[in-house]
Amino acid sequence: MAASFHDAGYRLALVARRTAEIEAWAQARHIGADRYRIYSADVAQIDSIVAAGNACIAQQGLPDVVIANAGISVGIDTAERSDLDVLTQTFATNNVGLAATFHPFVKAMVQRGSGRLVGIGSVASIRGLPGHGAYCASKAGVVAYCESLRGELHGSGVKVVTLCPGYIDTPLTQGNRYGMPFLMQPQDFAAQALRAIESGTSYRVIPWQMGVIAKIMRMLPNAVLDRAVQGRGRKKRSGEA
Repeated sequence: MAASFHDAGYRLALVARRTAEIEAWAQARHIGADRYRIYSADVAQIDSIVAAGNACIAQQGLPDVVIANAGISVGIDTAERSDLDVLTQTFATNNVGLAATFHPFVKAMVQRGSGRLVGIGSVASIRGLPGHGAYCASKAGVVAYCESLRGELHGSGVKVVTLCPGYIDTPLTQGNRYGMPFLMQPQDFAAQALRAIESGTSYRVIPWQMGVIAKIMRMLPNAVLDRAVQGRGRKKRSGEA
């Protein structure tokens, strides 16, 4: 997504824990030093990501677009005590981290009367799946949170965009033990995401085929869904080979 925005003419504010890897990525793409800055932060630590946002405003000015894209996906078994810690960490990253990413920019964007706040949800937000309790719940929370924020900012000129990817071919999905229909390459997702963000759409499932599947899943009676997901491969738990 950063590459797509750069190619579209944006300057970049890149945030990561592993800043050396982001620097290597930018240099490999021959991105000019005046076109990007990198900020070290951990979105699961509120003060860390808020400080990065404030530093971005101080060094680069108020952004036009802020994308809260950091996320983790780990399977859990509620019968296992250690997996409650995984649940806590998932919410800290996927939910609190998203809100903390937006926080430094909201008032300033409202005062300016423009901006885009982009939350990355997932089609996993549509229905809960066995073994995916932490991820499904967190992404459902992303969708509901962004919907709430959109209502709060209505009429301010600040748009809240919720993007729900299907399966994207990244390290996050490559260890999945189940079929992934309509698997997309990252650059294809990024191109569609850029168009959705710039149009200011409120909610978009990418690709559209997954949007159709999501609507069908939403309409399924619970008993039908429960039977349909029996035997489906579960997300790997923390430490599981």
